[in-house]
Amino acid sequence: MPGKEFMPRKHYFTSESVTEGHPDKICDRISDSILDAILEKDKFARVACETTVTTGVVHIMGEITTTANVDYAKIARKVINDIGYNDPVFGFDGNTCAVLVSVDNQSPDIAMGVDRSDAEQDAEKIGAGDQGMMFGYACDDTPELMPITASLAHKLAKQLTDVRRKGVLPYLRPDGKTQVTAEYIDGELSRIDAVVVSSQHSADVSLEQIRADIRKHVIDVIIPSELIDNNTKIYINPTGRFVVGGPAGDSGLTGRKIIVDTYGGVGRHGGGCFSGKDPTKVDRSAAYAARYVSKNIVAAGLARRCEVQLAYAIGVADPVSVFVETFGTETVPLTLIDEIVTEFFDLRPSSIISSFDLRRPIYAPLSAYGQMGRQELGCPWESTEISGKIKAYAKERAL
Repeated sequence: MPGKEFMPRKHYFTSESVTEGHPDKICDRISDSILDAILEKDKFARVACETTVTTGVVHIMGEITTTANVDYAKIARKVINDIGYNDPVFGFDGNTCAVLVSVDNQSPDIAMGVDRSDAEQDAEKIGAGDQGMMFGYACDDTPELMPITASLAHKLAKQLTDVRRKGVLPYLRPDGKTQVTAEYIDGELSRIDAVVVSSQHSADVSLEQIRADIRKHVIDVIIPSELIDNNTKIYINPTGRFVVGGPAGDSGLTGRKIIVDTYGGVGRHGGGCFSGKDPTKVDRSAAYAARYVSKNIVAAGLARRCEVQLAYAIGVADPVSVFVETFGTETVPLTLIDEIVTEFFDLRPSSIISSFDLRRPIYAPLSAYGQMGRQELGCPWESTEISGKIKAYAKERAL
């Protein structure tokens, strides 16, 4: 209305992460460690491995077809001990917990869909391992082109683990959660409004010491000081006590932290988890491909935010749909971005597996602290090498 002043719109967005000692993440790590052990011996294995944990018990289940001889129980115990649950005093002990194994071969009906596709009869040109839709996302919030709330939440969780493992805060235990809330004004990051860190700890340490130590050694190390002000809310172990944790405090299950694994709630999610699945499962491989496409579009400067949806039919090599959303941040016509996706990206499962070399045992390190934005692990779906060619193509087509 004429003469009326419009106030800038302020909004808040929150993302969380969890440490590798969280019950669900223990399960993800066990499932991915079993996958890695199998791929090390049989790169064409079909693996859909799920794990559940509760007090004193680990249950490994799923459908696995492989020539590899793998000791599932031994792998599970090693994972649990490596995470830090290696003493009965912690409420869960990899040396003494029961490990149950219930594993079958992959259904021949599903295997047939992967082995044979409409588009290609060559065994290497496989069809999708299932139907479904997968999403990838990228934005210019951070150098790794991840949402800042997700990025900071992961870094806080990783730092919480690092100070425990290095003995800086030896009274910490493996289970922990983090959360970051950012304030935006007219869509632009303004400040960090809230930080939440909860960590399992030994019973003989005071809450005052925990709060002082985590603030100094975790929060102040990770959160940029320019984003914190006097109004930033800091919550450290807000219930006051977190001694009972891990599987003794809550049951865990593979694939129950899919938002933690991806973009912290920014963008959409197709619903399928990653951990324990070989790359013929498009829940995993196509989600990596969608991240690769969206990240390179942003890296090329064609948009500030980009979300890519891929959808597949079981046994069919080509995606049944590809959709790119740039939320009004595009710098070139969307029709040109669609053309670039078709021109530069082969999104058939066999091509994704080949170009990213996904039949390698690379998955256990991805099971905590996010599957996207992990540049330190050299993940091929995080590469932006192709962005220069995309930018040049867009410039040429715009002339």
